[in-house]
Amino acid sequence: MTNSLDLSKAPKDCRVVVAMSGGVDSSVVAAMLKAEGYDVVGITLQLYDSGAVPRRAGACCAGQDIRDAKRVSEALGIPHYVLDYEEAFRAAVIDPFAASYVAGETPVPCISCNQTVKFRDLLAVAKDLGADALATGHYIESRALAGQGGRRGLYRPRDLDRDQSYFLFATTQEQVDFLRFPLGAMTKAETRAIAERHGLIVADKPDSQDICFVANGRYGDVIERLRPGAGVPGDIVHVDGRVLGRHEGIVHFTVGQRRGLRIAAPDPLYVVAIDAPSARVVVGPRSALRTSRLTLREANWLGGPLTEAGSDIFVKVRSSRAPAPARLVVDGGRVTAVELLEGEEGVAKGQAAVFYDGVDAGARVLGGGIVAEALPDALRIPAEAPVPLAAAAGG
Repeated sequence: MTNSLDLSKAPKDCRVVVAMSGGVDSSVVAAMLKAEGYDVVGITLQLYDSGAVPRRAGACCAGQDIRDAKRVSEALGIPHYVLDYEEAFRAAVIDPFAASYVAGETPVPCISCNQTVKFRDLLAVAKDLGADALATGHYIESRALAGQGGRRGLYRPRDLDRDQSYFLFATTQEQVDFLRFPLGAMTKAETRAIAERHGLIVADKPDSQDICFVANGRYGDVIERLRPGAGVPGDIVHVDGRVLGRHEGIVHFTVGQRRGLRIAAPDPLYVVAIDAPSARVVVGPRSALRTSRLTLREANWLGGPLTEAGSDIFVKVRSSRAPAPARLVVDGGRVTAVELLEGEEGVAKGQAAVFYDGVDAGARVLGGGIVAEALPDALRIPAEAPVPLAAAAGG
């Protein structure tokens, strides 16, 4: 017999570390597990100097959030620790974020935060504390894989409006086996109802929406503070080669952007590509945003033998978009590129492409990678036909 976390012990004999951000989701996880009789320990990470970052509604991880986590822990009667991870967070998340933007990319720092500080460093602390599992408030499901000797898989959650699987594709198999996500089968409304039943002070707290260290929502300002002089002026160029104007730095632009171009044109123009070496921002009509091939780096595969995927793969290129039909390109047993069968608009380098075996709740997360190149079709020389996955893998 196993308990609610698929552990073969009575809850009272299981220590579970809960990563507590101070929000309603992780607080409810701690409350649920405590009520079930688990030995719960709450840990909150101090990731940056919140006093140095202007705070607005929707920002996360600031000093108030740490205080909220502590108050919730006190109310639940569980031990709570705050760990200073500022230096590690800067090295693993903030500095690479700035470097990526300077290189003309649009990075997703929440992915690198989960990959390093949370699921590497915090997970190690949980094991040092003798924990049987590390639980978080992410909306994603984790289940044991049949006949896999305790191995676990990740799946899209019941509440697809809250799906956070996009941010967890880089999780290793060893980490997946240790992690638990108790909210995966719940809706946000159900989570808030549980918070109210437990009398948690965060029951009505707004969800965090911004990147925690970009609390004012202006990425360019943060990059220029971290990398003085990064705002090198350059040309704004139409896809047809015409120079339309000047800009003050590529760090103020991202692919798909429409507003803030400051150029007069009879029809709407969008940022189609960013050429960092020449400091050029390439713009064009919306039709020029379409991309059908992505080259990947740092690919992570969680789906078993690659030949299992066949051509029935779905890829999510942005957290807010649904997975769309795609075909993986494999070289030497590694996924190196993705063919987007229906095309996608506004895909930028530095974003993630996450693989699934379906589109609905319960679809398995098969892995993903960071977009190394996403040249729009309007700027790309036609490539050779994609290599079918099964053929490339020798199947």
